[in-house]
Amino acid sequence: MPAIRASADLRNKYVDISNYCHTTNEPVFITKNGQGDLAVMSIEQYDEMLARIELYSKLAAGMKDIQEGKVQPFDDAIAEIRKDLDI
Repeated sequence: MPAIRASADLRNKYVDISNYCHTTNEPVFITKNGQGDLAVMSIEQYDEMLARIELYSKLAAGMKDIQEGKVQPFDDAIAEIRKDLDI
């Protein structure tokens, strides 16, 4: 169940919210006038989320390349990499 806090808690109970985010690795949803307004999370969790999005984007691009036939045999790819690295 997500943690939901009022916007006043962000000002008055910042340390509690920060500790929660760091110990649970979960965001806290902040409401304003009873409506959802913000999601607060630790920097570590944010960085992990961005890395996951980047990975999914690269996987999607790779899957698209496969569907479009933009592939080459593994041995050819390794040979090309070795040539580029002068190995």
